[in-house]
Amino acid sequence: MHQGLRLLIQLVLEFAPVVAELVQKRNQDNLSLNKYEPIEAIPELVKALNPSNKNSSYVEDFQQERISQQQLVAYNHEMRLRITAQERETALKLPEVNKILDSWPLRLYPSQILDSTHYGHTPLKIFIAPPQVHFDKFDDNKDDKTSQIELMLAEGIRDFLNKHYSLHSQVRPTELLAGAWDSKRFHSESSIKALFEMLKTEPSLILESENDGDYLNFRIAYWGLGQSNYYYKTIARLPYRQILEESAKRRALEWKKIRDELLALGEDLEEINHIGKENVVNLAILEKLEKWDEKGIDISKLSLQYQVNRQDFENLCQVLITYHCLVAGWVADAYHLVDHSVPPLLPELLPSLLSDTFDLQSLQVIASGYKQVYQALENERCYWIPELALQLAQSLSHLSDCSWANEQLDYSVNTWLQLRQISPQDSTNPLQAMQSAVSVKDEEYVKKLREYFVAVGDTQRIADVEEILNYVANLKHQVTLQHIVLSHTLTGHSKKVTSVAISPDSESLVSGCADKTIKVWNLKTGKLIRITEDLGEISSVAISPDGHFLAVGSCQHPRSNVKVWNLNSDKLLHTLLGHQKPVNCIAISPDGQIIASGSHKIKIWNLHKGDACGGLCQRICTLWHSSAVNAAAISPDGTILASGSSDNKIRLWNPRTGDPLRTLNGHLGGVKSVIISPDGEILVSGSTDKTIKIWHLATGKLLHSLTGHFEEVKSLAVSPDGEILFSASADKTIKIWHLQTGELLQSITEHSGAVNSIAISPNGQFLASASSDKTIKIWQIN
Repeated sequence: MHQGLRLLIQLVLEFAPVVAELVQKRNQDNLSLNKYEPIEAIPELVKALNPSNKNSSYVEDFQQERISQQQLVAYNHEMRLRITAQERETALKLPEVNKILDSWPLRLYPSQILDSTHYGHTPLKIFIAPPQVHFDKFDDNKDDKTSQIELMLAEGIRDFLNKHYSLHSQVRPTELLAGAWDSKRFHSESSIKALFEMLKTEPSLILESENDGDYLNFRIAYWGLGQSNYYYKTIARLPYRQILEESAKRRALEWKKIRDELLALGEDLEEINHIGKENVVNLAILEKLEKWDEKGIDISKLSLQYQVNRQDFENLCQVLITYHCLVAGWVADAYHLVDHSVPPLLPELLPSLLSDTFDLQSLQVIASGYKQVYQALENERCYWIPELALQLAQSLSHLSDCSWANEQLDYSVNTWLQLRQISPQDSTNPLQAMQSAVSVKDEEYVKKLREYFVAVGDTQRIADVEEILNYVANLKHQVTLQHIVLSHTLTGHSKKVTSVAISPDSESLVSGCADKTIKVWNLKTGKLIRITEDLGEISSVAISPDGHFLAVGSCQHPRSNVKVWNLNSDKLLHTLLGHQKPVNCIAISPDGQIIASGSHKIKIWNLHKGDACGGLCQRICTLWHSSAVNAAAISPDGTILASGSSDNKIRLWNPRTGDPLRTLNGHLGGVKSVIISPDGEILVSGSTDKTIKIWHLATGKLLHSLTGHFEEVKSLAVSPDGEILFSASADKTIKIWHLQTGELLQSITEHSGAVNSIAISPNGQFLASASSDKTIKIWQIN
């Protein structure tokens, strides 16, 4: 068995139970987080988790549970970040005298490590404590072999991490701090303890190799985000002297072949031996040992000195690099899985890391180690388990023996069924049982099942999955058969209508126009209820989730502002000043607590319901963009603000702190519209490049790029069930798409001018569209 694989197996056997225990401990700790001040979204979250809501359909309960689990994980993660931020701030206040403590093992000050800004997931910090080997007993070379090994080891690990776990990765970031370890002074427990006390806020992995005679003791130390203690253990003893000698022996045997070929050509033996250098000595030792062994002498009792060269040291380095990469990959997988629900990557990389034939029992141990961590996550993130287990099965599907992959596959399918309250024991064929609970949203998962069965050549299960996909296609066809009927065309505006919004009770429609007016309409009858005039050119309107407030953005510079009205009484409550350029967009958070207004900057305001005093909208923070902000949307749990800009970028922020989270690049033109799906999983963006892009909000992964519009995409809307996407364009059309697949379902061409804004009613029965043709059209969805 490959030595690196043996090491990995040992790590999994030792470390997987530790990770599982850490998850369980963290779950217990999460129960006590209520001593900290709760974030604003928690009351709604508690209400969502209240088991008294028994009247809704099971499908709705399932989706709500999934959203609630996401919110709960986000809340717990934010609480841990808050706690670690406090601990980090405390650590930063400590004097730099910590550097002179006898047990401090790094060349960097604590503040240099702690005082850093990261976008997206917190990276796993990786330190290397390289071996201190006395190589002088192998040769007389005065080169600093320790320094050479340290450099080669760092370069090998750096290459591996940059390819697969880069610091700039949005999914699995790690930060390698090569050269930080003061290798000539420190190793072992005191150094790890000193590091943990100062860096406990930073998820960290220390890879330590310590000389022990002819062996290197390979140890790892690890702690994750918010952990109260660290893991530190020797996981392997590497026989480095044996590796060097084996390399020298191989070279000697290769030299023997070359020597014999040269002798056969009539070359002089003395000249040949001069060329052979240390290979001549090593070959002589091998031939002596072979002769003595034939005479019955126990050569294992003999200790002969082989001569090693740079090639042998490079072979040793390669073994060390493989060891370090395997361990770093597994621990990084475990960390990002536990803290960020990111599926593991290492199973896919094993074939490229290990050239030897795989030992199937060893891979079973590795797979079981991941499964052990998945099972520990079941309580807090059960809805992720089917996808995670299926991804692991796909990673193992290339093996000649599919039993280990099939075990993960069965775990995935059975968990999927259990989440939908279907017992796998109730059916002889779990795949057939899936059909009773599958929905259109499950299509991607079912397609991955098909990919797996195609890879392993299971024709029977391929047929079963095709039947499920046909059933899903029928469900999609039923969605397609829904048709949209024009109910009313509203006239009365004298210029282009720029924005529309529908009240939470699906009774009223508000329209904003370049003619400086706001009109309120009865959505069902199309009757004009009220008009407010002389407001400046209107760019955007938004209604609070409780239906009490109407926010209006003005793009008429220098009167650019945001006004907040009482929607029912038409009373002006507050004027928000501060933007120096036209206000292009506004958004109200789903909990009704904050307003985001976009100009060349984004300003976040605190909206206190029912308070009509001057402190109604206190500015929370200002977010900086390099170009005009055209669109903004806030996620259902209120933790993410997405903004689209003329610089072609989408930026994600924490709207309550102003912290940047991630930047999404992909559009070739300015982003004109962004919207987040009701379940908080999908971000959709529309651009002047005429495309619509669908992103996975948590990871920033681009899922689909939709084409079909002939001009810029100006506005987007998603149906309340998250199935259907509506897009409006300057090409005068409204297009209807299936959100999960990106399939174009229908095009509407009733407007005679650019369609600037669309809105769908919360009950999903009406769509409103506003156009440059000065009209608003109300569509009934049947």
